[in-house]
Amino acid sequence: MTSLQTTAREPAWKGAALLTGGFVMVLWVLEIFDATTGNPLDAYGVRPRSEDGLVGIATAPTLHFGFDHLVSNTVPVLVLGFLTLATGIARGLAATAIIWVVGGLGVWLFAQPGSNHAGASVLIFGWIVYLVVRGFLNKRTTEIFIGVAVFLLYSSALLGVLPGQPGVSWQGHLFGAIGGFVAARLLTTRRRSESSITY
Repeated sequence: MTSLQTTAREPAWKGAALLTGGFVMVLWVLEIFDATTGNPLDAYGVRPRSEDGLVGIATAPTLHFGFDHLVSNTVPVLVLGFLTLATGIARGLAATAIIWVVGGLGVWLFAQPGSNHAGASVLIFGWIVYLVVRGFLNKRTTEIFIGVAVFLLYSSALLGVLPGQPGVSWQGHLFGAIGGFVAARLLTTRRRSESSITY
């Protein structure tokens, strides 16, 4: 019985590792291409309230403004992306999609016109909030433990939702975090108790 349960769980963890690692490889391939061809991909970030900039909602989380930018995001993407997918790949992918869209759309609507926003940090901040909130909504011990651990590791990073650091898209951080909360709320798996009425 125990061995069967362990075998059944392995594909979810393995799949989470493969998907997260594959996504990071895509980020690096894109940045290597961008750096060796004169940075043409930088134009595909989110450019607020620009019709062309709408494309960035789909592309910006996969693009970075240089290798320093990408290096700073690589480990958080590996850790948080894996944790998001590891307890359910379908739910983790849905959460990521919600964060991706809410974060990108929020930047496009509210960030300063004429600016250009790109980077996986919109996902990173979304995953942090998603992982912290979902366990308490689902009331699952494992997810609460993961959420507490993530909060202890990354709570200081959440200050990045505040304006102040030049060249850093605090709007991307803020709306990514909002997307994470929305994802946790929409994807809660806890059954809502139904009040019974007797006659």
